[in-house]
Amino acid sequence: MNLKLPFFVLLFISAFANAQETMIVNGSKPFPATQEYTFICEKYAFTGETKVQLAKTEKGGILKLSIDTANEKSRILGGVYVDLANGDVIPCVDKNVKESTAGKTTSYYYFTPAEMLKLKKTDIKSIRFIIVGGTDVFGNQTGHFTTVNKMAYFSTAFDTSKKSYDTAKEISVL
Repeated sequence: MNLKLPFFVLLFISAFANAQETMIVNGSKPFPATQEYTFICEKYAFTGETKVQLAKTEKGGILKLSIDTANEKSRILGGVYVDLANGDVIPCVDKNVKESTAGKTTSYYYFTPAEMLKLKKTDIKSIRFIIVGGTDVFGNQTGHFTTVNKMAYFSTAFDTSKKSYDTAKEISVL
């Protein structure tokens, strides 16, 4: 009995904390969102990390994809492909909804209700995207990149902890 009460309080607090995440797209109203995941992008030499967040809207959902850049000319451009753990692929068309701040570029992609249903059932495995930019000598790295749903670069063979985010579970709670 003594262990059950703290467990339920912790469960309630964690569920309440997850529900407080929101996403605002270019000054729109806030949408309920998942936490901001840090996916690993091994081929992107500047940081090796991509920030990924998903939100639920009345008409489906939104994918927010952010990455740090070396200069203000660099952008995530074109469509992206969201690869799911079960082998399905969700293509997202670029609708030119972007934000750029000092050292970071962000692009937003929209999901249909059917695609959100897929995301509720299966975890995201990876996301494929393109970075374009200027041709400066010290410009940003450009090209095709894949960011993977991994929590850390390295682990040992004896580490039995989960090494990826439970995206489907968090999306289904939205």
